[in-house]
Amino acid sequence: MSRLVPHPVLSAALVVMWLFLTAFTLGHLLLGTLIALWAGWSVEHLHPPKPVFRRWLAIPKLMAIVAVDILRSNITVARVLILGPDHPKYHSGFVELTLRMRDPNAIAVLAIILTGTPGTAWIEFDQEEGRLLLHVLDLRSDDDWQTLIRDRYEALLMEIFE
Repeated sequence: MSRLVPHPVLSAALVVMWLFLTAFTLGHLLLGTLIALWAGWSVEHLHPPKPVFRRWLAIPKLMAIVAVDILRSNITVARVLILGPDHPKYHSGFVELTLRMRDPNAIAVLAIILTGTPGTAWIEFDQEEGRLLLHVLDLRSDDDWQTLIRDRYEALLMEIFE
C-alpha cells in the first residue's frame, strides 16, 4: 500500500481540497485522486526531511497569530489598493532579512505563512547565509520587518521544529 500511496494523508488532503474548490462529481473525484496520487509520488521522490515537532502546544498559538495577521493584512491591502490607490502613507519595496532558523521544514512553513499573507511575497532565500529577500506592500523600515518576522514567526517556528 505504501508504494501505491506513499503519502496517504497528503493525498487525502489534496483530494478533499480539490473537491472543495470544484464541484463534487465523479469526474472531479477521479481527477482529484489522480492529481493527489501524482503529488504523493512526486513528494516521495523529493525525499524531504521528516518533520520532528519538538513542542506541539506552540502550533495552535502560531495558527492563531497567522490567522489574525492574515485578517489584518487583508483589511490593510483592501484599504490601500481598493479604497485608496496610491495612498501616500504606504510604499512597497524589498527587504532583506536574516533568519536564524536552519530546519528546512520550519523555513518551508515560514515561506507558506509569508506568501499566504496579503501584502508580502517570498522572493528568494539563500540557505547558506540564511538571508531572505521579501517584497512587502507596506515598507516602513527593514528593522521593523526583521523584528516582526523574528519575534512573531521565527521564534515560534524554532520552538516547534528546532
